[in-house]
Parts: sequence; structure tokens; C-alpha cells
Amino acid sequence: MLGDRFSNKLLTVNEVANILRVSNMTVYRLVKSGQIPAIRVGKNYRIKESDVNDYLSRGTQR
Repeated sequence: MLGDRFSNKLLTVNEVANILRVSNMTVYRLVKSGQIPAIRVGKNYRIKESDVNDYLSRGTQR
């Protein structure tokens, strides 16, 4: 098994918004702009937990 450092768990937009402490609309904007990759499942998006962690890591390096 690959390391437990990154999880491949899929999160909803609402879960990501709670983690980032932003609105759902902000998460949709991040997805649309390509800052956070997302998978489309029907009419909904799912975002890998590891991609959220990567986004947070990039944000703290500025």
C-alpha cells in the first residue's frame, strides 16, 4: 500500500468548503478555475482529499 500520507477519499463540495472554511460557491470557483481538480459525478463534483491537501500546501508556500 502507498503511504497513508495522502488519502484518495472523495469529498463533496460541502465537505471541502467546511475544511477550507469557505462557502460552497468559493469551492465551485476553485474547481472551475482549475486550482482544485474535481471529478464530475452526475450533476455533482467530488474532490480527492489529497488534492485538497495539495491546494492547502501550495497556499502556505506563498
